[in-house]
Amino acid sequence: MENNIAFIDWQNLHLWTSTEKWKIDFKRFRVYLKEKYLINEVYLFLGFLDENEQRLYTKLQKSWFILIFREHNSNIKWKKKWNVDVDIVFEIMRRIKDEKDFDKIVLVSWDWDYIKLVNYLIENDNLKKILFPNKFFSSLYRKLQPKYWINLSLIDIRKKIEYKKR
Repeated sequence: MENNIAFIDWQNLHLWTSTEKWKIDFKRFRVYLKEKYLINEVYLFLGFLDENEQRLYTKLQKSWFILIFREHNSNIKWKKKWNVDVDIVFEIMRRIKDEKDFDKIVLVSWDWDYIKLVNYLIENDNLKKILFPNKFFSSLYRKLQPKYWINLSLIDIRKKIEYKKR
């Protein structure tokens, strides 16, 4: 059985599902990742907001996400992109070099900043899939074989992972 890990760019996921007016149910999303891609560890990279967001952090941790924060000065927290891209690339490369305790990687983002990493992962047979939050993603990824990417907003996937008010 495969042992895969996932890396999620929270800002990309949150903002780009919001543009299509839907939200991720993180418990359902975690189950989806486990069942569909055999994910055992999920790293969620996000900017540290503040202590008032503790409910969100607790909810994510209860859904079995490993939170990796990028701290910023509280005066600029909503005015600046969190720039977790470098942190994600670094952590993936570190895991490949130092630990290699997994089979493949799933990346959740739409951002073109990851194209070199994605190409490297494909060349070294380390990429399981890149999951795009919606239909708008960099044209650089369209050059990849479709087996390497999928759009989370496709109706059959969205039904499985969308948050529904109870």
